[in-house]
Amino acid sequence: MHIHPLITDSEDLAALCARLAESDFVAVDTEFMRENTYWPELCLVQIANDKEAAAIDPMAPGLDMSPLMDLLTDNEEVLKVFHAGGQDVEIIYNLTNRTPHPIFDTQIAMMAVSQSEQIGYSNLVESWLGLTIDKGARFTDWSRRPLTDRQIEYAIGDVTHLAKIFPKLLARLKKTSRGEWLDQEMEKLADPANYRNDPDVAWKRIKAAGRNAAVLGRLKALAAWREHEAQDKNIPRGRIVRDETLADLASHPPKSQTDLAKVRGLSQGWKENEIGKRLMQTLAGAEPLPEDEMPPRTARGAPLGKEGSLVADLLKLLLKIRAREIDVAARLLARSDELEMLAAGVRKNLAMLEGWRYDTFGRDALDLVEGKLAFAVENGRLKMTHVDDAAA
Repeated sequence: MHIHPLITDSEDLAALCARLAESDFVAVDTEFMRENTYWPELCLVQIANDKEAAAIDPMAPGLDMSPLMDLLTDNEEVLKVFHAGGQDVEIIYNLTNRTPHPIFDTQIAMMAVSQSEQIGYSNLVESWLGLTIDKGARFTDWSRRPLTDRQIEYAIGDVTHLAKIFPKLLARLKKTSRGEWLDQEMEKLADPANYRNDPDVAWKRIKAAGRNAAVLGRLKALAAWREHEAQDKNIPRGRIVRDETLADLASHPPKSQTDLAKVRGLSQGWKENEIGKRLMQTLAGAEPLPEDEMPPRTARGAPLGKEGSLVADLLKLLLKIRAREIDVAARLLARSDELEMLAAGVRKNLAMLEGWRYDTFGRDALDLVEGKLAFAVENGRLKMTHVDDAAA
């Protein structure tokens, strides 16, 4: 495979992208910094097919990145391959308002051919190529220039390895006929809705107990306010106010700005500064959360009662057994909150009761809930037995 020198010139980048546009796939990775900013700062892009690989410096003065972004987001003929690509896709979306498509994520794909739920990149490479990754440059400051040869070599290795692994993994998926299992998961990864920084839905990321409309309305208003403050200053949202402090403010709103000095997580300065004033204005204008925005009563953590909790535990055991039997990640078959909802009597809008998930796991999960399936021990291993079969 031909490895190019670091690309810092617009003509070189355009020529590279023109060649890569003729490929069936490209492996993509990014290096970025986000510790001190709200918006991730793109510092390096690595890209490869089966013939050539390059690192591209987006911080190079005057570099026109549009050929690369067009290749990633507009060219439907080239499959874009990532590993744990959520943050890479987010960065591309922030720059273009578009997401890479079509897309393939090797971490997600491994869920269909192994019981690994979130396999790390180094473990993926060791598993498929028998190579040990040098992790020495992993914690480097990618925004500093100049980059060393070792840094660039380390970064390009991420995509050269990926370009070798992808065809092998694809062949395994075809052999097991599980490629279609991943279609929905890959489309989710490419859905632009996952990457829009909408302040009005920011509250959903914060843990909050209960379904009190007034409390959740304040939480929604505070979370939106924090997003605007963080975006305006381009600093991480946690530097404005931490999640737990926002939840506390929503549950126990202070009566005056002076009281902010008593809130755990806020400094004394909040009782008289401008940001404290804006926080109090936000609380004063908060409306109760509308009924159509309230979290469902059967969401994760909803009370199931003792019997319901036992049924949910049995479903989780069934899921563990089935995942082991067919060598697939349990989370690809069903989520814990879905199992709790099934135990609570929900039968609609559950992914595990549709399509291949129903055939593979959902049908048996329903049978267990309805008393048609039982646990048995055979040769020292736990397995499931249909009640009719056991009677026969």
